[in-house]
Amino acid sequence: MAEILLEMKNITKCFPGVKALDNVNLKVEEGEIHALVGENGAGKSTLMNVLSGVYPYGSYEGQILYRGEECKFNVIKDSEEKGIVIIHQELALIPYMTIGENIFLGNERGKTFKIDWETTYSRANELLQTVGLNESSKTLIKDIGVGKQQLVEIAKALAKNVKLLILDEPTASLNEADSQKLLELLLEFKRKGVTSIIISHKLNEISYVADKITVIRDGSTIETLDKSRDSFSEERIIQGMVGRTMTDRFPKRTDIKPGDISLEVKNWNVYHPLDTSRKVVDNVSIQIRRGEVVGIAGLMGAGRTELALSIFGKSYGTNISGTLLLNGKEVNLNSSRQAIDNKLAYVTEDRKGDGLILSNPIRINTTLAKMDKVSTHGIIDKNLEVGASNLFIDKLRTKCTSLEQPVGNLSGGNQQKVLLSKWMFADPDVLILDEPTRGIDVGAKYEIYCIINQLAAEGKTILMISSELPELLGMSDRIYVMNEGRIVGEVMKEEATQELIMGQILNSSKGV
Repeated sequence: MAEILLEMKNITKCFPGVKALDNVNLKVEEGEIHALVGENGAGKSTLMNVLSGVYPYGSYEGQILYRGEECKFNVIKDSEEKGIVIIHQELALIPYMTIGENIFLGNERGKTFKIDWETTYSRANELLQTVGLNESSKTLIKDIGVGKQQLVEIAKALAKNVKLLILDEPTASLNEADSQKLLELLLEFKRKGVTSIIISHKLNEISYVADKITVIRDGSTIETLDKSRDSFSEERIIQGMVGRTMTDRFPKRTDIKPGDISLEVKNWNVYHPLDTSRKVVDNVSIQIRRGEVVGIAGLMGAGRTELALSIFGKSYGTNISGTLLLNGKEVNLNSSRQAIDNKLAYVTEDRKGDGLILSNPIRINTTLAKMDKVSTHGIIDKNLEVGASNLFIDKLRTKCTSLEQPVGNLSGGNQQKVLLSKWMFADPDVLILDEPTRGIDVGAKYEIYCIINQLAAEGKTILMISSELPELLGMSDRIYVMNEGRIVGEVMKEEATQELIMGQILNSSKGV
């Protein structure tokens, strides 16, 4: 029997007005990959923050035993000295520093008053090779995508001689191909003796990579499943998470009758804002009708987000050319404000960084995109704000203590509902949804799907970007396939399969 590397006993953690963890127990064996699953707000990240010292000893009840020794971590540095390294869902990288500088930040190579830059960058390049990232360590973090930044975080953990690696939603920002590479990387680490704890809402990935799964619900430990004796089917895991079976992951849409063309893009070209010789969107043409949900599939770097942002008031890119038509009328949108005024909305993939002001309450966030609806002569009418916020809290069934609750204190799924509320309040005709269910659990996903279907039923035009092919297949009426900045295929719902879509992507890369 393998040695117990980590044991957390009767962990209880309270915040004002809520018990986040209630006598939670967790055992992790050396050399295994142990998954934590549960709905948003179940307490998974809180438990890992207790373990890593984000919540210091004394702020919680219970014991942490690591290699049989009780640990009383007061800061993250204390846990890192033991080889316990956590990678949070919100990546802790500094955009205007290089990859190499970020990897060794707080763990510098050299002497006390002199950094050895040659060693820093050469060692960083070795670590990048280990995690499969083909970038120079002298590249600035701001110049690489979120998926690549995730790999930089893992390289950073390896630089700290990690023994227990904790990953909170590590594939949330990755497409399926890149997610698979990361999972294979974890399996390779396992072969090298590294133990991992992974938090994820992607149950197919959990089933593939984990040796054991601990289910947490409402702050309590429900059960631990062992691959050697228990079923790891998604249905079985969901049953533990939500306390019931879910027979249908995607709500059915009935009586679909698309109307006139609402959004049309013709011969759209976009160049990279820094490298102006690099075309990131190449002669793209798409059209979407009222009441239609149209997906865009593609690998990381295919240009999907770049396309969406450039359509939304040229929020990304340079030397943008092509024709944009809304309801058959050509428009020239040069700012996000002009896009909003023309009833176009963009729900960002990064709700915490770009979509919401986390320190502000739900009330303020809900009305941010269209403040003229709750103000007169520049003066905000708080009563109108309160009314609008309450309306959307009820409509989207947002779980919160009050509309004055800071958005940063909500679970991921409820933050996503506030983000959708913000754009629904703006009353757009066209909604571009970029990874609308990233980092949220299956129950919250289903609720978001219902909201999307309801918007389509109301005649809204939905353009949906997702890195999860099952999600696109389950929700879309049509799917555009994008690769290397170009549209390389279009698939109707009836004929769409993961194999067909991936085949179109791979064939386009080969020039077929």
